[in-house]
Amino acid sequence: SEAADMLGLVNYMEVMRLFTTVEIVPPTSDENVTVTEAEFNSVPVRLYLPRRAPGGLRRAIVYFHGGGWCMGDAGMHSYDHMARRFSNELDAVVVSVNYRLAPPHHFPVQFEDVYSVTKFFLQSKVLSQYGVDPARVCVAGDSAGGNLAAAVAQELLEDAEVQTKLKAQVLIYPALQALDLALPSYQDNAHKPILSRSLMVRFWSEYFSSDPALREAMASNAHVPPEASALWPLLNWSLWLPPDMRGAHRPSSPVWGGAELARRHPGLLDPRASPLLASQARLRGLPPAFVLTCEHDVLRDDGVMYAARLRDAGVPVTHHHAKDGFHGAVTFLTWPLELTLGHRLFNTCLGWLRDNL
Repeated sequence: SEAADMLGLVNYMEVMRLFTTVEIVPPTSDENVTVTEAEFNSVPVRLYLPRRAPGGLRRAIVYFHGGGWCMGDAGMHSYDHMARRFSNELDAVVVSVNYRLAPPHHFPVQFEDVYSVTKFFLQSKVLSQYGVDPARVCVAGDSAGGNLAAAVAQELLEDAEVQTKLKAQVLIYPALQALDLALPSYQDNAHKPILSRSLMVRFWSEYFSSDPALREAMASNAHVPPEASALWPLLNWSLWLPPDMRGAHRPSSPVWGGAELARRHPGLLDPRASPLLASQARLRGLPPAFVLTCEHDVLRDDGVMYAARLRDAGVPVTHHHAKDGFHGAVTFLTWPLELTLGHRLFNTCLGWLRDNL
């Protein structure tokens, strides 16, 4: 991927995306779940509907896959397997969204796609069509999908056109901020699989733009514009991280980047891209959250800080931290990438949804 990109033959992420396309499976129904494909507000979705006779109105989960806003697909075997289990074991309607990817699509396209689907689905007539209880709908996602789920939950609070309120949000090792890419977890896990710091920097930069200048600035953590100084307390990891996660690291002042960079890429300071930038007042009305973080993950501190800030804002939070976990572990559920860890973490998510949705 890097060689092809350097030679100017094809974008790095377009090559990386080839590795996910081979995992895509057709929408095949089974004895428990009917699987179909549709479009909600012109955005492709994969629908999972329980086949058993309903005992009443059902739960519903709107799910956003991971992949750094550049890769992934609702039809990948791992996500298809997860959606089937959510649908069958929770007797839930699952809407798995195929939002557009970078490149060629950059922020806010990905957010707009998932928000459009969620808003469409939350209409009374649509919920009724699928037999969904309007009081039992949640958004969920992993990694970049967790970012999108958190952003959607925040945006819905201020949308007067949406009458249905979310019951819950499930954020699985979410990416939640693009300002400080030198958090303790970014340093401690910089070279660990499956998500290295350099790859996460590439994901963030591609989410906003294919501009090499932005990528280079983010790599050295020198991309933060001076006007972000007022937002810095929201990312103060010396306040929001527990002592054992701070380790021997010491807070330092950011290396302020040029204002021109922020002007060209306004998404850097947009809470729809970085939900951790939301004020405490904005967080207060959010639905109960399940936040899963993994110790061996550059995104660990994003999730830990968000859980702490949600709790501080009075939002009910269940924060499950996997000391033996790594990024992507929840999708390791089937051969040839099957791990006991993956089953344990997925079952933890499943159990929380069973009790809280």
